[in-house]
This record gives sequence, structure tokens and C-alpha cells, in this order.
Amino acid sequence: MDTPTPGQILRPLHVGISVPDMEEALTWYERNLGFRLVKDDGFVPPLGARICFLERDGFQLELFRYEDPRPIPEDRLLPDTDLRTVGTKHAAFQVDDMDAMKARLLDNGVDIAHETEMHGERVLFIRDPGGSLIELIQMK
Repeated sequence: MDTPTPGQILRPLHVGISVPDMEEALTWYERNLGFRLVKDDGFVPPLGARICFLERDGFQLELFRYEDPRPIPEDRLLPDTDLRTVGTKHAAFQVDDMDAMKARLLDNGVDIAHETEMHGERVLFIRDPGGSLIELIQMK
């Protein structure tokens, strides 16, 4: 086994997402993507936000709920136009059965933004309750 060289990235830790309603987001990410709340930092005065960490399979989402959140601009709500805006775009997760996943998401009233196939892989973009894009991929 190789020994890591000092100063190297060891593993991914989390993706940060600002949300307009923390309780709604916590429920949504648990119900639809299987994340569980692992840490609630409560309100953090220097940031003016409540911070919560959710985890699934060792990967975390860091949710921020600011006192006065601003909505996502219209051009960030669709994958094709969002990708043209410089900056972080979305989190992506691999799924084993896109048909079953999509059916469950639709049953839960999840907003589906875009569906396509690329290089033989099925891709589904969904929006969380605040409009943040999440990409789901069924690998070939």
C-alpha cells in the first residue's frame, strides 16, 4: 500500500448547500436521498446561519440556513443554463436503478429538472426544495 505524500488530498468530505428552510431540507434529503442528520451546529452567529451536517455512506452534505436567504437566480434552475455560469454546479450521485429511483422521486413530488442519456449512461437532474440541482447517474 502506498503511503500518502504529505500535503495531498486524502478523501472528499462534504458539499455545502444553502437552503431556504432547514427543516424542509433535512426531511427532503433524508426521504429522497437517504441522508441522515449527524450534526446540528445550531445558529452560528459569525455566519448568521444555522448549520447542519447530513451523511450517507461516509459522505456529508453541509446545509446552511441563513437568516435572510436569497433565492437561486432563474438561470441557475436549469442544468443547461446553470453550467454556463462560472462556479460550483451540483452534487452527483450514482444510482443502481434509475427507473425505480425516478418512480420513488415522482411519488414523493420531487421536482425533476432534466433527464437525458450520455454515453450510454442515464442522467437525471432533480431540484431540492430550494432549487439546488442534484445529478443522479446510472452507470452503464
